[in-house]
Amino acid sequence: MPQCLLCPARGEDVEMELRRADRGEATDLADLWWRSRLASVPAIPPPVHTAGEVRRFFADVVLPTRQVWVATDTDKIIGLMVLADDWIDQLYLEPGRTGEGVGGMLVRRAQGLRPEGLQLWTFQANIRARRFYERHGFVAVETTDGDNEEGAPDVRYVWPHSHQPS
Repeated sequence: MPQCLLCPARGEDVEMELRRADRGEATDLADLWWRSRLASVPAIPPPVHTAGEVRRFFADVVLPTRQVWVATDTDKIIGLMVLADDWIDQLYLEPGRTGEGVGGMLVRRAQGLRPEGLQLWTFQANIRARRFYERHGFVAVETTDGDNEEGAPDVRYVWPHSHQPS
């Protein structure tokens, strides 16, 4: 069901809808992920895989094996969230669309779908993402010195705080 939200960044009404992604959208989702990652450097490390590898990953792994949600604005995908069991595995927005409530809508959907709890990793240096998750009730419970593909320090968050990860 579409929701009308006031877009504080632009001061205009934006029609947004949350829905499940379909397999035919793999390229669009991978390309949004790619644009968002590149736009976020240097707050997060640049991607370690090529755009083609990311497209194949979305087509062959993400869409067939995980629950993928998209936020659309006039039928254009502006946000994506990937759920894998109790993990928010991916959450990316179209560059320039942050601060409009899109990410919050996606996180609230995940919380509604997984009321028993969620967890996620984000880069320690990504202060904006960390504040975003903390505003949505996530609590940092673990850090690493870079135990990920990018070799960058990260932090694991859980929601609610009492959640015992699987």
